[in-house]
Amino acid sequence: MRATDLAQRLRALEDQTAIGQLVARYGPAADSGDGDAVARLWTDDGTYEAPPHGVWTGHDEIAGMIDGSGHQTAITGGAAHVLTAPVITVDGDEARAWNYALHLRWDPEQHRFWVFRLSANTWHLRRQPDGWRVVRRVNRNLDGAPEARAILQASVVE
Repeated sequence: MRATDLAQRLRALEDQTAIGQLVARYGPAADSGDGDAVARLWTDDGTYEAPPHGVWTGHDEIAGMIDGSGHQTAITGGAAHVLTAPVITVDGDEARAWNYALHLRWDPEQHRFWVFRLSANTWHLRRQPDGWRVVRRVNRNLDGAPEARAILQASVVE
């Protein structure tokens, strides 16, 4: 195997790892209530779409969503954003990733967690000078609607 082949394979592994870590950081950042940490995962003009809750564009709006009363009330009442390992494809400085996200909530009366929301996610990413960042995340509830299934279908096409 030539050195250039090894370098390409190493870069592919590094990209996969970096993107997986970027996606994995969302849950702990969101659940700690750190809007700035969440916003830094995105490009300056990145978008997060999570209907019916909203669409947020740019660091200020994304951080504001995390810092807002709805999110803060959820996490102080007991909530967790659990993301599965993503399927990742990289094409040069652009990448796509797909995964599930579970939003769990604590029920103090029943002394248990319950699934508040389960969604399919697609992440559009771009390599920046300081590493990979999210350009657009699309989150769709797995409530039987075709949009969520279409997100998942895109992840299985090779």
